[in-house]
Amino acid sequence: MTIAIHCGQLIDGSGAEPLRNAIIVIDGETIVAVSPGGEIPRGAEVIDASGLTVMPGMIDCHVHLMSTPRSLQDRLQIPHSLAIAEALTNARTTLDAGFTSVRDAGGTPRGVKMAIDRGLFPGPRMRIAVAALSQTGGHGDSTMPSGVNVRAHDPERPLSVADGVEGVRRATREILRAGADQVKVMTSGGVMSPNDEPGATGFTHDEIAAIVYEAHAAGKTVMSHAQATQGIKNAVLGGIESIEHGIYLDDEVIDAMIRRGTYLVATLIAPVWVIRRAESDPAAVPPYALRKSREVKDAHFASFKEAVRRGVRIAMGTDMGVGPHGPNAEELALMVEAGMTPMQAIVAATSTAAECARLAGITGTIAPGKRADILAVDGDPIANIAVLQEREKLALIMKDGRCHRSTLETRALAPA
Repeated sequence: MTIAIHCGQLIDGSGAEPLRNAIIVIDGETIVAVSPGGEIPRGAEVIDASGLTVMPGMIDCHVHLMSTPRSLQDRLQIPHSLAIAEALTNARTTLDAGFTSVRDAGGTPRGVKMAIDRGLFPGPRMRIAVAALSQTGGHGDSTMPSGVNVRAHDPERPLSVADGVEGVRRATREILRAGADQVKVMTSGGVMSPNDEPGATGFTHDEIAAIVYEAHAAGKTVMSHAQATQGIKNAVLGGIESIEHGIYLDDEVIDAMIRRGTYLVATLIAPVWVIRRAESDPAAVPPYALRKSREVKDAHFASFKEAVRRGVRIAMGTDMGVGPHGPNAEELALMVEAGMTPMQAIVAATSTAAECARLAGITGTIAPGKRADILAVDGDPIANIAVLQEREKLALIMKDGRCHRSTLETRALAPA
């Protein structure tokens, strides 16, 4: 079936000036033409978005679909099968919010991605890390101070706490065998972990080199949870493609990121949600996590602002799973608050995010040859970026040329 979308304003995701009255022509799952004031093919089904802003489906480069915000006590009551069902629900909620692709940063097994790819459940296109590599006592070590490990058994998700070059080499290979599209590594401490601080460094240069070698040998990229300055530096100089969080950047590491083209996926909303959850339900967040969130929040914003000013490549990500799935677009408002223009934030959530997730050949811009991942928004996100947070303003959500949700009128143009 041929579909033609009549746009009021078209933001194509490249950063170019918006077009008025453009026509997007879709054949099956693929965009075949984009033209300002172009002709609508005879026999096409016409979607009237002439009063709306049309833009690419958004991409979140850091989510955890298997995670739902809850207390440790509640987590221990959740069977693995229920967590899988919740992940599929979270995937649909994310698609409902206008995110047609995501990069899952750990915890979600291959079967969830396969179920969405096969059309068994609605959800965004996924790139998964499966599990995150951590040193003993690092950010991904789920052993509590009592000595109890709270990680649930999951035969599809290999154990990922490893030490030494040979240990991390084997763990990386096991994660790749389990279906990882990218490898996630913790090169610093973090906020939600019980045994370390955000300023702590994780893994040695040699361990990072082994992880990066194995990932690159398999044709995969590496993403690094990196909050500490030295942990960020080790990741960048070790050849890791994206820095997640990047709380304590300095001039030296920003210079290195610019030289190497390293992406920053800041997840500004993550500590905000930890604080919100603690304030609404003190039992939901461990006291150490609340303390650390409050301590890092200002430095996080300051580092992001400097990265924007200096021209670091920034891809949008949220860390949702720390907060509830669905309000992902709030990250764009925070990015604007911290120094980006609305257009820069949109590019970070579309074309740059696609590049970071290795999806640029498929999606991220509205252009011939790309998949028809398209939003139509009742409002102008250039004038008000917060409109992307309003679910009722998302009049059309299309993924791979199929309407996931639409409130727009359609009509068939008679054959010639």
